[in-house]
Amino acid sequence: MKKKIEHGALLHHNGTITCLEFYGNAHLLSGAEDGLICIWDTKRWECLKSIKAHKGHVTSLSIHPSGKLALSVGTDKTLRTWNLVEGRSAFIKNLKQNAHIVKWSPSGEKYVVVITNKVDVYKLETASVSGSITTEKRISSVRFITDSVLAIAGDDEVIRLYDCDSQKCLCEFKAHENRIKDIYSFEKEGLQVIVTASSDGYIKLWSLELDKIQDRPSLLCEVNTKARLTCLAVWLDRTSETKENPDNATTSSYVNEDEQRLITRKKKVCWTDNSDKSAKEDRQVMPKKKKSEGTQQKKKMKLQNSK
Repeated sequence: MKKKIEHGALLHHNGTITCLEFYGNAHLLSGAEDGLICIWDTKRWECLKSIKAHKGHVTSLSIHPSGKLALSVGTDKTLRTWNLVEGRSAFIKNLKQNAHIVKWSPSGEKYVVVITNKVDVYKLETASVSGSITTEKRISSVRFITDSVLAIAGDDEVIRLYDCDSQKCLCEFKAHENRIKDIYSFEKEGLQVIVTASSDGYIKLWSLELDKIQDRPSLLCEVNTKARLTCLAVWLDRTSETKENPDNATTSSYVNEDEQRLITRKKKVCWTDNSDKSAKEDRQVMPKKKKSEGTQQKKKMKLQNSK
């Protein structure tokens, strides 16, 4: 991002790519109109696995925080759960209508499925709907602020915060002068920040106090892009955090890239760690030692016979 250099291109799909989601820094999942979900290695931009996910278009996908599961919805009126450890379908649920958004909660204990103006909240344990939230207009974006607080934006100027357990509206405020297209949220130095993008061309940052969630969030800053915005992506510079906590940064990168590397083996996708690799290397080295010892003994026998 700093150097603005293109690293690679996703060329495996035959149709328009409709959704993208990273898992850590090493892997990326993509869904497209060809019905495929592809798993990419972001270092070499190689397609590690291609899954025929839906009979129609893939409209949205979401990766579980553990990296072992993924959810996808498509125009075939199905919600599908994917086992990323084995690269296969784990569960299929038929829906009454086509869903256009699916999203895991931060803990991975629940997830939401959006159909037009309705949000269904599911529990992972039962894979059933625990509650529903209905808005007046079509929903364009949802974002978990916490595991129990969900931000919803639709085809209007208002953002609404809901309690996922009670499905009650905790707060609503006018954020833009036109429809809101996308929401993002993150925590920085103990501050909960909501980022919004609208068709009016403005990108705004809001400060939310979770202990005073009924109050209107305060506007931190805004910028007029003078463009008709359709989506939003936020890049967080972690270099300052790395300098402050080098031990934590080293550990997290080791877990994301080394212990949980996604590889293709016999047309299956699985997570591996370095302990398996080191064990294999040890097994490969041992026969070489035995072979060298055997050749030395043969040389000694030949010398004795010649004497």
